[in-house]
Amino acid sequence: MELKDKVAIITGGANGIGRETTLAFVKEGAQVMIWDINREKADETIKLAGDLGSKISFLEVDIRKYENVADATEKTVQQLGKIDILINNAGITADSTLKKMDPADWQSVIDVNLTGVFNCGKAVALKMIEANSGRIINTSSVVAHNGNFGQSNYVATKTGVIGLAKVWAKELGRHGITVNAVAPGFIETDMIKTVPEKVIDALTGNTPLGRLGKPADIANAYVFLASDKASFITGTVLSVDGGLKL
Repeated sequence: MELKDKVAIITGGANGIGRETTLAFVKEGAQVMIWDINREKADETIKLAGDLGSKISFLEVDIRKYENVADATEKTVQQLGKIDILINNAGITADSTLKKMDPADWQSVIDVNLTGVFNCGKAVALKMIEANSGRIINTSSVVAHNGNFGQSNYVATKTGVIGLAKVWAKELGRHGITVNAVAPGFIETDMIKTVPEKVIDALTGNTPLGRLGKPADIANAYVFLASDKASFITGTVLSVDGGLKL
């Protein structure tokens, strides 16, 4: 019960890595508020939690809009009493080479993956500062270290959230708040189903552990960084990629 009596917000918590993280957090004793735009997927997640489903709540939140995020922050505190943990997990892709990328696809990824992280971090940090305690974890990616063909927008955001984590760690440490980033490798989620099989084979071949990651691999990293065991870790990037960036 690493997170007993903690209250966590997980953005994009209705599916993929976010869903796995939601399930892991309630098993560890946390109360989870999913911020997502997909109520149907959130309901599925709550059902998957079984008897622990009562520990999961949902708010439909468009993280691109600060007013929406600020309102959801107030509602979360009203409903659950406090916010101990923020997992900035929500993200999208719109891949294309620089030559072909539509400016609208650039902006859409920036709006969710970078501006959305800023919006959530700012609104929730204000509550954490009042409590003089908190954990913020931003989801980056192995591509922030290595780059990736056809992902100018995605790589820019995943590099950016590392920068945000380092800045926030310096600014918020005096308030008892730790801020870190997790950089997953290539994980078996719906997002990777669009990747050609030959590319997947190449990725696994270049990964020292010889496999793709599981959503649970990332969820376990979030649990650790959100727990008291990580109370003196801040401003770091934890790579969970099977050694891909070596």
